[in-house]
Amino acid sequence: MPPASFDERTGAEVREGLPPPLSDLSRLCIHTETTSPWKLPEAASAYERAGVPAITVWRESVAGHGPAEARRILEDHGLEIVSYVRGGFFAAASSAARRAAVAENVRVIEEAATLGAPLVVLVCGAVPGQPLETSRAQIRQGLEHIVPYAEAAGVRLGIEALHPVYADSRSAINTLRQANDLAETLDTPGLGVVVDVYHLWWDPDLRKEIARSGRNNRLFAFHICDWKTPTTHLLLDRGLMGEGCIPLRRIRGWMEEAGFEGHYEVEIFSEIYWREDQREFLEKIKRAYLAHT
Repeated sequence: MPPASFDERTGAEVREGLPPPLSDLSRLCIHTETTSPWKLPEAASAYERAGVPAITVWRESVAGHGPAEARRILEDHGLEIVSYVRGGFFAAASSAARRAAVAENVRVIEEAATLGAPLVVLVCGAVPGQPLETSRAQIRQGLEHIVPYAEAAGVRLGIEALHPVYADSRSAINTLRQANDLAETLDTPGLGVVVDVYHLWWDPDLRKEIARSGRNNRLFAFHICDWKTPTTHLLLDRGLMGEGCIPLRRIRGWMEEAGFEGHYEVEIFSEIYWREDQREFLEKIKRAYLAHT
């Protein structure tokens, strides 16, 4: 293991060969679902006061406002909109359901354009009991249908590979290699990949595939949190950065090597943290971001 020293400002451990801790919040983005108890106006106001410069908007948080009003709220608080979450779920057992999924994704793209979000994140879907190869073919077909709408709207699409524990019903795209293969097969500049450390930290090919994404200009987004050990829930027990076993700073270094210049998006689903005072949680996020990202 490389020798360690400590950053005098944060007290964070610095290891040889790893990038240093972040020095400011200029690239911090928080997903609205991270602070799920807050409605969108409350989250926007709190993020602004806390010095958070950017936000990723979950579709559910726009309900009751509409994308145009949501855009006004976020702009009034000076927040940069990084992405809109989520589209996808193309795989389905019936052709009618697959057509409905395409129509829903077109609506998501239209909402993103109205909101001013440059990127829609795609969770691609899967069907329990259906062969993964079939689901993957349906995902490709769904993407083929929606790519022209995204191009016309000026909205990019990011394929997010999910951890294999979700391969039964949430996504048949489970590695960054699969996401890269899919994006390259369709070969349009507006289709790329999303690197979420919670889903991909375990992959022995991760560094190679991040580099591949960068070479092809398909590295669209970077989601951060931590995998707690032991975890109590595979969906709703994500940890703060530094709270688990993900080598987050090493992965950030790989992203930087690949030329990624976007935001570092905090995406924490946690029933534990949702029960806390969200302002205190927001301060914990900022401290963990600076010390461990």
